[in-house]
Amino acid sequence: MRVLVVTAVPAEREAVTRGCRRAEPPADSAADPPSDSRSGPPSGPPDVVVVAAGVGPAAAAAGTARALALAERDGRPFGLVVSAGIGGGFAPHVDGPLVATAIIAADLGAQTHDGFASLTELGFGTDRHPVPLALAGAVAKAAGAVLGPVLTVSTATGTAERAAELAARHPGAVGEAMEGFGVAEAATALRLPALEIRTVSNSVGPRDRAAWRVHDALEELSDAFTRVMPVLADWREGEST
Repeated sequence: MRVLVVTAVPAEREAVTRGCRRAEPPADSAADPPSDSRSGPPSGPPDVVVVAAGVGPAAAAAGTARALALAERDGRPFGLVVSAGIGGGFAPHVDGPLVATAIIAADLGAQTHDGFASLTELGFGTDRHPVPLALAGAVAKAAGAVLGPVLTVSTATGTAERAAELAARHPGAVGEAMEGFGVAEAATALRLPALEIRTVSNSVGPRDRAAWRVHDALEELSDAFTRVMPVLADWREGEST
């Protein structure tokens, strides 16, 4: 089974690729889909393609859809799509890896007199995508990760008030990032399962760049993929969710 891993930026793509290669050194170069100058070249060991699709849910959806379409055209379809990268963690989950039990578009909807109404509540579609829970659990165990909903936002949280609002609307949420829902939307369009794996670079709340741990989070992302690659390699599409 081929796995597509989608990150936002090249630094994340490179971190994932390092982790994959430590787990399974590539025998030779695979004929992977070409990419544009923004994404950079796809990379990773055989049967794993890692692309940087850009920041935010729209870029993530477009980049994922493109990679999936090219793979279908070439007769080498993917069986699993993974959104991966660094992101914010809701206290007390302020470091280490996170694995999503649901991928939720947390700010896709409308503000009303009664507060925020999600896309689902408005009747215009869904604001969340499920994940294969058995696979998510196995991945989390291998990575030593916390399991819970991961929120996708178009505007990163920068205040304590918004962090509290999101936590109240989504009890149990463990993390926030900007691409997961877009990746899952594209995967769902082709009836493919999706996962989201994050490592925490900052806490969700007041924006304090001096406290960010980007380098450490990228190293943890590499380590997480080294540990989860055997799990992904053993999983087969259609197994119990």
